[in-house]
Amino acid sequence: MLSIKKRTSARKYRIPQERVDFIRLLLEADWSPEQISSVLTKVGAAVSHEWIYRFVAQDKRLGGKLYRHLRQGHKRYRRGKKEKAPAIKNAVSIDVRPSIVDSKERFGDWEIDTVLGKHGTGAMVTILERKTRFYVVKKVPSKSADDVTKATIELLMPYKEHVHTITADNGREFAGHETIAKELEADVYFAHPYSSWERGANENANGLLRQYVKKGTDLTTVTDSDIEFALSRINYRPRKCLGFKQPAIVFKEMALAA
Repeated sequence: MLSIKKRTSARKYRIPQERVDFIRLLLEADWSPEQISSVLTKVGAAVSHEWIYRFVAQDKRLGGKLYRHLRQGHKRYRRGKKEKAPAIKNAVSIDVRPSIVDSKERFGDWEIDTVLGKHGTGAMVTILERKTRFYVVKKVPSKSADDVTKATIELLMPYKEHVHTITADNGREFAGHETIAKELEADVYFAHPYSSWERGANENANGLLRQYVKKGTDLTTVTDSDIEFALSRINYRPRKCLGFKQPAIVFKEMALAA
């Protein structure tokens, strides 16, 4: 009889409405079901990520919009003729980058990229610290080397003492790498052509940014406040690779301890 009562009790268990409301709030803040489940489990309010996915699916059937906050799909590889990567004067290959950067054991190694808006409306310079996943972004008028160089220095100067290396792709917008290296007293390395996985953490963060600034957006309509909002969502979203800690918090802790 006791085992039957236990099974009956388990079937009747309902997640408290306050917890459901909190889950909804975190979903609307663009947290993934896995992130929500992990954090709630840590504070003694366990809910499986499978339950959260079912909750989102039910919400969608009822006309809700929670599903729009979940990341969907991956970039598809498009076959086609590759253009030769432009030569950048005095570029230093990733092949000679210190091995400690690959291990992600050291604090202060960064990856850089640019994200384009609608043609002719500018770009965004995006930079990520590899160990903590802390992410910074600045909108620029164009993808020119001058604009990108200036933005890179402005973004990283506040963290200069925590910048050892920066890894870029072979885009001509990074032609000012020597100026960047001199101003920040850091080393700049270039990934192999068509090897985005060598800057995979930054690529992933750019995917998160696209949740807020969609591909093809006219960047003249995107304000600094819009970017700050996106960054707050991204940098305070718990990451599995950080033990579900938040990049902004981990970065601050490491910066203070350095």
